[in-house]
Order: sequence, then structure tokens, then C-alpha cells
Amino acid sequence: MADSKPRVKVPKSAAAGEAFTIKTLISHVMESGQRKDGDGNPIPQHIINRFTCDFNGANVVDMSLSGGVSANPYIEFDAMIDAAGEFKFAWYDDDGSVYEASNTIDLA
Repeated sequence: MADSKPRVKVPKSAAAGEAFTIKTLISHVMESGQRKDGDGNPIPQHIINRFTCDFNGANVVDMSLSGGVSANPYIEFDAMIDAAGEFKFAWYDDDGSVYEASNTIDLA
């Protein structure tokens, strides 16, 4: 889906060992495969089926998503860091597309 666009909110800095919230949202239809079009034909499943987040190359979050997740999936989670670095986010689509975003964070 060419118009899928990820958005991520990560603080610019955080104190070492201090918990902070990361918020992500991706524009995506998340078609479950359970509906039918106007002619009664099944609409094929089309979902983001996996989300990952890595920090400085180490995995932080790896989750599977299913057809039960609403359109434009919003994912929020807490994290802690002990060094400045880069968060990398990836959303995996049924059609083989991977949507990526990244944000850097400094120590406060």
C-alpha cells in the first residue's frame, strides 16, 4: 500500500534509566479479509502483520498483529535507555512491503 506512512514520537532526550513513552502510528487500511465488496466478493486480507523496534541494534519490541487490529494501528510502549542512540521502527505488510522510520535520542 503505497500511501502507508509511519509516524513516530520519541523524546529528544531522556535521563539514563528513566522510563519514557514512545508513540507510533501508521496509516493503513488493515483489511481483515472478512468483508465483501459491493458485488459480494470477499475483500482479501491486507494488514500490517508485524511491528518491530530496535535501539542501537538491539531488539526492544517485536509483535505480531492480526486482522482484529483496527485501521491505522497505534502502538504505544515505554522504554529506557542507558546511552544516546537511534530507535529504528519497522512495520511489515502482507504484500511484502516494509515501512521504516527512525529517531535519535540523547541522554539528558
